[in-house]
Amino acid sequence: MNREKKPERIKNDVRKGYARIAKGIETSCCGPKQACCSGQTLAQEISKKIGYTKDELSSLPEGANLGLGCGNPVALASLKPGEVVLDLGSGAGIDCFLAARQVGPTGKVIGLDMTAEMVAKAQDNARKGGFQNIEFRLGEIENMPIENDSVDVIISNCVINLVPDKTKAFAETYRVLKPGGRMMISDIVLTKELPVAIKESVEAYVGCLSGAVMKKEYLRLIKQAGFRDVDIQDEQSFPLDVMGNDPTANAILDTPKVSADDLKSAENSVVSIKVAAFK
Repeated sequence: MNREKKPERIKNDVRKGYARIAKGIETSCCGPKQACCSGQTLAQEISKKIGYTKDELSSLPEGANLGLGCGNPVALASLKPGEVVLDLGSGAGIDCFLAARQVGPTGKVIGLDMTAEMVAKAQDNARKGGFQNIEFRLGEIENMPIENDSVDVIISNCVINLVPDKTKAFAETYRVLKPGGRMMISDIVLTKELPVAIKESVEAYVGCLSGAVMKKEYLRLIKQAGFRDVDIQDEQSFPLDVMGNDPTANAILDTPKVSADDLKSAENSVVSIKVAAFK
């Protein structure tokens, strides 16, 4: 693979993967495959395990929960009525809909996603749910179609991990936040390096693995962007299960499969963290 083209190719393949998920052609997640890839019921169960309450899940429009997250950033964001919230990688809209109820009619939620099919699905879900204070935009985190100093709170759920240029992603995040604004993100990081086969596999990238960086590096990039009071508020181990055999990317690329030995050697190296930071 041409190293110079790798980041753009990764983005294109991630976009294709999540487009297929939005269309219902394939299923994938940032969690154990059997927990979310066998129907809506199991998607509900994994969402409960990563921090969503039964009441929150029952309040969502049908189709908003695709089981793609690794935490519940809204639960820790302490949203207030009237605030402007930006969700990075909003998918079908699960966190946007929860945030919209908290900021109320005087507030606003913007969902940003680079996959047109996901944006369309989220917009349809918003119409079904009768939400008036949500706007979904098509765009990339590294180059957000968002004005400077315009957002009170940024949330994100297992998405920045997918971005090849995390330095630019956090710089953009800092740019659009208002002075004094805050960021609450759930994501996947590493406690030790992944096997080469997983790290270079776009298949694993779509599944939120090979894009992960070391936890120390992840926090360094946040601080480098200018954020202060960077704090890990929660950390949990992340089960890999059969992530390496996800059919989503196999249908897109002829990438080599990740072996059982690769997955075994990667055990205990992946954690889900919830990070708070302020501008």
